[in-house]
Amino acid sequence: MENIDLELGDVDMIQERVLRFLNRVKTEHSLNEQITPSIYMAPHTLRDLSPHSFNPRVVSIGPLHRDDANVQAFERHKSTYLIYLMSRMISQQEIIMNSCMQKVYASMEKIKACYVLTKTYDDVEFVEMMVMDVCFILGFILQVFVSFVESNLEGVFYLGDIVVDLVLLENQIPFFFLAEIFKCTIAELDLGMSLVTFMPPVLLMLDLFDSDAVLGITESISVNDIHHILSLLHECYKPKKDVINSEESLSTRSHSAVDLDKAGVSFKPNRSQTWVLWIEMEFPCFLLSWCKCTLRMPILKVHDSTELILRNLIAYELESRQTRKYITSYAFVMDMLVNTQDDVAKLIDSKVLVNIMGSNEEAANMINNICKHVTIVDSFYTQQWKTLDKYSNNYWPKHIAWMRRTYFSSPWNIIALVVGSILFALTMVQTIFTVKGGNK
Repeated sequence: MENIDLELGDVDMIQERVLRFLNRVKTEHSLNEQITPSIYMAPHTLRDLSPHSFNPRVVSIGPLHRDDANVQAFERHKSTYLIYLMSRMISQQEIIMNSCMQKVYASMEKIKACYVLTKTYDDVEFVEMMVMDVCFILGFILQVFVSFVESNLEGVFYLGDIVVDLVLLENQIPFFFLAEIFKCTIAELDLGMSLVTFMPPVLLMLDLFDSDAVLGITESISVNDIHHILSLLHECYKPKKDVINSEESLSTRSHSAVDLDKAGVSFKPNRSQTWVLWIEMEFPCFLLSWCKCTLRMPILKVHDSTELILRNLIAYELESRQTRKYITSYAFVMDMLVNTQDDVAKLIDSKVLVNIMGSNEEAANMINNICKHVTIVDSFYTQQWKTLDKYSNNYWPKHIAWMRRTYFSSPWNIIALVVGSILFALTMVQTIFTVKGGNK
């Protein structure tokens, strides 16, 4: 009997634990449905490939890199920007700071839910960290904004490095909270702008393309749709309306820029008003096999921070369930077009790529490595690539490409072809005269 009672007790205990477990799972699921983390560590496959692309160089924002050794020296400089921000305000500093603190306490759980935290912070430490970092960001952007107006950026400390650090996936502040503190501070100045329209001076320094996409940011962008500053930059590269193809699997066949050029494809800049990343094919006539094809592309600016910005945008697209893979699709297209420095040179000559990075070889290596360990099932450029395949496989482009590779790939091949043609012509003439002389 005792064994039976013990077994029944065990069953009751297990059932109670099962119910408790299920309730906890339902509660966690409910919280996840309400707020999905948007600030997290980059996937290990991407981080291990290029750690420097995800680690802040100068300043840590939020909790994920707060303890990094290389950012400790700048911590004392944050107060400089906080004081600068407060000095510009109309209200007393104590009143503003009290309001900022209350905002953090009121949204504590919501803010924490935006992070995949790797360390536990007590409430006081977390509140002070959030207030300091958000005031630093707003003070820094305000100083950049004022310096732009006054055409004097010399007084902004570590300008380039800080701007780049502000766009790192792991180095973000929730945008809704940034907007709340903006209302408590800069909105007092009555500049006639929201936080979204306050950001372009900084976003311009991060823009990857030669376009006016960043300047096109308007009040129509809702704060609720933006996760953080990196998310706002990503918003600049979304189409303004539904003008793009649906996502489909992209052919893995590579068409390098040099090979396409030999097949008769030319490259030209595309300054689309509806989507900065739009790539399209142009044919001057309806005969696909006879007409020369033009591939119109956005103008990519390759500089020292291009790899870092691309990697963080791609990591954000991969990790966010709500974000479509615009940048990842474009990066795969560039990876297919560029195999060597000659391909980079061709794109530079065609004015669809601006290389401020240094050598063409460095630019080629960067583009070739940007999609390593990145898996993409669907692309926005599938139809364009199918058309490119069809054009390249047609009789004339295919054979013209072969002739160019065979006879026009170097000056010596061209000389040999010309000499061979002359000798062939002379031989034919001599043969004709010999035959005519024999007949006479």
